[in-house]
Amino acid sequence: MALLIVAHGSRDPRHAATVAALRARLAARRPGLRVAAGFLDFCAPGVEEVLARLAAAGEREVTAVPLLLTRAFHAKSDIPAVLERARAALPGMTLRQAGVLGPSALLTAALERRLYEAGVCPGQRGSTGVVLASAGSSDPEANAVIADIAREWWHTGWCAVRPAFASASPPRTEDAVRALRAEGIRRVAVAPYALAPGRLPDRIAAGARAAGADVLAEVLGPAPEVVSLLLRRYDEVSDTSAAVALSG
Repeated sequence: MALLIVAHGSRDPRHAATVAALRARLAARRPGLRVAAGFLDFCAPGVEEVLARLAAAGEREVTAVPLLLTRAFHAKSDIPAVLERARAALPGMTLRQAGVLGPSALLTAALERRLYEAGVCPGQRGSTGVVLASAGSSDPEANAVIADIAREWWHTGWCAVRPAFASASPPRTEDAVRALRAEGIRRVAVAPYALAPGRLPDRIAAGARAAGADVLAEVLGPAPEVVSLLLRRYDEVSDTSAAVALSG
């Protein structure tokens, strides 16, 4: 069996480098598992090309894990379509699609890791307002998930947590930072809810700087929690498949 990371792809080379780092850490965490990565757009190799290579190498069962934080258009449409084309081209291969990564407590832990690395002390949680800055989506369901995560995260002890979006939906990062300031919150941190650097994370960072945020965290990248979550999503599908096979 193999795990295929399905990444969106980007013209920004930092995106592919982050995916490569995640693939390497996954392989190191679980040495007996073949781990590959493919892209939907902009980067090579494409998903179908990687699946053809895996089939040629003798892999017959592959679980595709979307490198996505919310269940938006790519998870609902693009990935199922590319996997369906691959199934038609590779009839001897069983392909399964795992769930997207978020929401998850592991991602919240990774966000906090990045905030602490950027200079927020754990003891400052009660006096720090956080802007949870996502890329944003034209899918209202995906944006609602970000708002829910912000609300739940706020209840873990931060002074405030507000959602923001780099595209498609307000508020922008800079507006959320300024809104927290207007509420009297003196220390404001921006936590990008993004897996890899790129155009939209750069827009988040620019907004944070323009509004004078005190702390700007890095993107999640190959954080240990992200690696653990990718394996969890893979295992959820693999365990379900094994249970179905046994019951059959």
